[in-house]
Amino acid sequence: MSAILIADSGSTKAEWCWVEGNKKKRFITPGLSPYFVSAPQMRQVFKEMVCPKIKNQVPGEIYFYGTGCSNPENVKMVKGALKDVFSKSSIYVDHDLIGAARALCGHQKGIACILGTGSNSCFFNGKKIVKNSPGLGYVLGDEGSGTYLGKKVLQYYLYNTFDPDLPDRFNAAYPLTAPEILDAVYKKPHPNRFLAEFCKFLSENRGHYMVENIIEDGFNDFFFNHIYKYRESWTLPINFTGSVAYVFKDVLKELCHTYELQLGKVIKAPMDGLINYHLGKL
Repeated sequence: MSAILIADSGSTKAEWCWVEGNKKKRFITPGLSPYFVSAPQMRQVFKEMVCPKIKNQVPGEIYFYGTGCSNPENVKMVKGALKDVFSKSSIYVDHDLIGAARALCGHQKGIACILGTGSNSCFFNGKKIVKNSPGLGYVLGDEGSGTYLGKKVLQYYLYNTFDPDLPDRFNAAYPLTAPEILDAVYKKPHPNRFLAEFCKFLSENRGHYMVENIIEDGFNDFFFNHIYKYRESWTLPINFTGSVAYVFKDVLKELCHTYELQLGKVIKAPMDGLINYHLGKL
């Protein structure tokens, strides 16, 4: 059996795994969202960060699951960049939501959700995505994501809404002026990643009622705008993957209990499930 290379790419980072027999090698590269990273930049990452990690070996198959890859033009771009570097490999490019669904549900029915830098959700019937609540990106959507929660932190800080002790904690963690924050959001590249960094402030200050309110309100927005849109949510497990879901899984558990929903798996990253899925499939 030839080796396979699996990639799960979000906006902030991409996790890779080289699988050859019983051997597995994992590594991380920057995120490869086609909305923020050009084809030449992707080729550079593949050549300089991926090829050395796999010792320039040629995988028989590459499975790339990436944010933004529901758009056919983006799929074409990513596939082309991979083909330029791995010309002898069979290449499959699909949306990261398909990857999340396969990792979380395997071949079973369920609701699959991503809560990382961005957010997304779907009803997966065990074979394919049947329903998908529209993902509007970090400007219009991404409810419950790191970007969404980080944006709330900055709003509370810049509007002076925080209780008196929280700005001191914020300043100690992030020595930034208001103009510097606005410059990073509106003028510099990857503003979504910048915003998501402030989600860490919430995880480090749990217990404060304002922090808990931001987290709960953000997840409530996700439940209301996405999970509630699937009638299957009331009869099937609600599964989550992503760093934000994993860090705040206690809040997800409580909300599912409150709304009488069945909480399924909550995993930090899809890679283990994707490895099992593709090895089982092969």
